[in-house]
Amino acid sequence: MPQIIFLPHAEHCPDGMVVEAETGKSILEVAHDNHIEIESACGGVCACTTCHCIIREGFDSLNEADELEEDYLDRAWGLEPTSRLTCQAKVGTEDLVVEIPKYSLNHAAEAPH
Repeated sequence: MPQIIFLPHAEHCPDGMVVEAETGKSILEVAHDNHIEIESACGGVCACTTCHCIIREGFDSLNEADELEEDYLDRAWGLEPTSRLTCQAKVGTEDLVVEIPKYSLNHAAEAPH
């Protein structure tokens, strides 16, 4: 089973954490299962950027980002070539090293009522 190494983040996991990750689960699900409360203003439905992270290792083992995720990533603070939304990035077969950025922006898109 792959592991995710969450790098230290002052608010979410001050000491960092190494957790087991089920293949096919989103990074957000794995984080929440392990009490790492990454923000997800939209509830994990790819409608904001608050769950933005940077994959420091293992990026190529993740599922490919779709057009909607890429559109939101373009609005994320501190975007890097290996940025993903944790609600959309599914764990593959390799270990991951994940950095939760210090800041996030809530660029939410609300559905019409």
